[in-house]
Amino acid sequence: MRCISIGAALLAGLLSGDVVGAASSNQMTEKQIAPSVDVELVIAVDVSYSMDLDELAVQREGYAQAIVSKVFLQALRAGPNSKISLTYFEWSASSDQKIIVPWRVIDGPETADAVASDIMNTPVRRGSRTSISGAIQFAMPLFEEDPYRGLRRVIDVSGDGPNNNGLPVAPVREEALAKGIVINGLPIMVKEPSYATMDIDNLDWYYEDCVIGGPGSFVVPITDREKFKEAIRAKLLLEVAGRTPEHRVIPTAEKEPRVSCLIGEKLWQDRWAR
Repeated sequence: MRCISIGAALLAGLLSGDVVGAASSNQMTEKQIAPSVDVELVIAVDVSYSMDLDELAVQREGYAQAIVSKVFLQALRAGPNSKISLTYFEWSASSDQKIIVPWRVIDGPETADAVASDIMNTPVRRGSRTSISGAIQFAMPLFEEDPYRGLRRVIDVSGDGPNNNGLPVAPVREEALAKGIVINGLPIMVKEPSYATMDIDNLDWYYEDCVIGGPGSFVVPITDREKFKEAIRAKLLLEVAGRTPEHRVIPTAEKEPRVSCLIGEKLWQDRWAR
């Protein structure tokens, strides 16, 4: 697992490299035998109340603009199939997920424009609580609904706080990894941590140690509001290009998390369960 700076993510050579991952040998259907897209990408976006309206708007714009950007389309064309399948949903509590863009193929400017338009034309909404585990649980079966088969399956999770609702995040993460799904993270750290919103220090460490996982998994932290959109573009480029860390991925079981994976639940209990 690796934490990647925005600048490093945009370095030249991003589009080169081998595509990571392979189709599962289980249930050898035609869809699995012949991958038709380079990656099946689930974008899971936090819309909890700890995100202010400006952050929600910039987040939406960031994904929409990244998908139609010249560098994204160049990365798309560099893949073996020159296309990806993508679905985009918003989440907050464990029971609150809403699909904004159902599975769609992006294979060039026209399809990219259509997806970006759907993202931007959907009214911004907000929800209570933060359930990263609920988002991952919701995302996993979506891959079975995708009519296309990818060389890789990736869940792209963005959020500004730790899990505080639903199941603990670590075992749900392990369930996804066992299915061959890679989880990447976009921790949003543009505000000073606040007890009122139950933010934590070192959210990037929490995402690295408790949320992301799988071959080539990485975190792109956002620490500057002005670079919000740039970070989103960097992460999507890495996911489409199938880049891997330069150093060995450390399996989750080999190290203790630097931030407790239950810190969000503890903060919620300390504040409300007295």
